[in-house]
Amino acid sequence: MTSFPIPSAATGATVRDRPLSAVRDVIPPSCYRRSTALGLVSVGSDLLIYVALLVGLAWVRAWWLDVPLVILAGLAVSSLFVLAHDASHQALFDSRRLNTALATILMLPSLHINEAWIVGHNRLHHGHTTRQGFDFVWHPLTAEQYAALRWWERARHRLEWSWAGSGAYYLREVWFNKMIRFTPTGSRGAAIRRGRLLVGTWALVCSCGALALGWAQGGPASAATMWLKLVVAPFLVFVEVIGWTVYVHHIGPDLHWWPRREWTPWKGQMESTTVLRIPRVFNLFLHNIFVHVPHHVDPRIPWYHLPAAAAAIDAAFPGKAVARRLRLRDYLRSTRRCKLYDWEAKAWSTYPVAPAPGASAEQPA
Repeated sequence: MTSFPIPSAATGATVRDRPLSAVRDVIPPSCYRRSTALGLVSVGSDLLIYVALLVGLAWVRAWWLDVPLVILAGLAVSSLFVLAHDASHQALFDSRRLNTALATILMLPSLHINEAWIVGHNRLHHGHTTRQGFDFVWHPLTAEQYAALRWWERARHRLEWSWAGSGAYYLREVWFNKMIRFTPTGSRGAAIRRGRLLVGTWALVCSCGALALGWAQGGPASAATMWLKLVVAPFLVFVEVIGWTVYVHHIGPDLHWWPRREWTPWKGQMESTTVLRIPRVFNLFLHNIFVHVPHHVDPRIPWYHLPAAAAAIDAAFPGKAVARRLRLRDYLRSTRRCKLYDWEAKAWSTYPVAPAPGASAEQPA
């Protein structure tokens, strides 16, 4: 097992415990101005693209066209979800009612429940970003915890923490465990149950429509193919895109996770997330979601002002936030190195190496 301590230069010890309000104070007031027109145009154009791609998938009969259209449809679902994510934070419009309504509607293609997202994402993930025992999104295991897993749980962990496993992790841990199964008590639980009924109804109606359309075109085989193309495959592409997106925001050899007593809002929001530069073509779908530090500093900032907010934060606190170009080789390096975490040493490590025959077993660090 190889250990990778996080470079001390990434932590900025002299300022890291400042209150997060000191960071919010440097963000220009213009970054908080919301445009209803721009918000509606964003929603309308993304919905139009999503519907057009579904129509294209329903119309074409060649697999070599189906594949790129499915990928684009999954990206369109991701785009709608990012706007819903903004609206769920009350950042897309000034109207709370409009934000809530559109967050609920725009999460339907991704089969998410806005009320459950508010509890898990807005409150837990944002309130305790990378805090031990609180933030469930990509929460790391220690070597001791990994060793205590059953064989099939270790195999699942190896898959989910591999370069190809972010979608599988998101599907199980975030979507199924925290979205579909999760029901708190009280009024929030009632709202989540209503949301689950709405999402289930949406999935049933879409599935029946896709099956009926495919059946009319060519019988049962065509019906199954149409359901896979219009409903299942775009959802799975979305899951992979969002799972990978969340991973690169908070996991990396230079990113801390914090013991609960050491954690502060500054550490969680400034030192444990990123600003990643991506090609503009992908940003057409992802709406600045990779400009993630200012979003964590203050989620009320609408997506189109995040670059300006990031520039203001960097000018006031140069080098304190992790900012870099997103590169495939960096992602692959993270998935090789960041398997387990030592909370005391604040170091990522690989998996323990199995001892050779006749050699003494390596004890977990």
